[in-house]
Amino acid sequence: MSTNAPHFPRPPISLIETDIPHWGVDIYIGGSTGAADAQLLREHNITTVINCAVNLDIDLVEQLDAQHTQPLCDFGAGPVRYYKIGLIDGPGNPESMVLAGYHLMRSSLSQKIPEKPSYKVREKGNILVNCRGGRSRSVTIVAVFLHLEWPEKYPTLDSAIAHIRDKRQLHPDEWFETPKPMLIELAHRAINMETLLRQAGYGQDIYDKNL
Repeated sequence: MSTNAPHFPRPPISLIETDIPHWGVDIYIGGSTGAADAQLLREHNITTVINCAVNLDIDLVEQLDAQHTQPLCDFGAGPVRYYKIGLIDGPGNPESMVLAGYHLMRSSLSQKIPEKPSYKVREKGNILVNCRGGRSRSVTIVAVFLHLEWPEKYPTLDSAIAHIRDKRQLHPDEWFETPKPMLIELAHRAINMETLLRQAGYGQDIYDKNL
């Protein structure tokens, strides 16, 4: 079998799940072109973007900071709250990094944004999780999130991955790398670690107090 499956066409972003219990938001997965399309994000009321790729940077700045001067790269306010966790699409990630991605996704939804001029995007909207192609890294993080946050509907990690493959229009010929096997293994480890943390009384109640 080839180590690289053909890249079949798919939308820039895909709606994965709607009105997540407890959070009340819709979850999207996309690639670089979808995450970089500010108008598309607005059309889907996406106010939070999580970039899972260490080898992908997206400049979403629309309003330069007053301190910006040349020749600095652009920095300032964008149309969304932008978070990043740099996963490698293959071997090389620390064991806890997928767990960190799950907690980053969960934290981005529970975070309370101050009513200050420097915090431009305060309204609660939908969330987009992206990587370069929206096929592997972002699928892994969202699958862990769905399984841990909605176990009644997604009792296993595999059931969450299967749902995402369908909604993201991932062709069966590319399933062997969507997500990459080593990321699936890290996802299982992340779920085990989170289970142990919850059994020890850590984690989830902290988020709930902030809602």
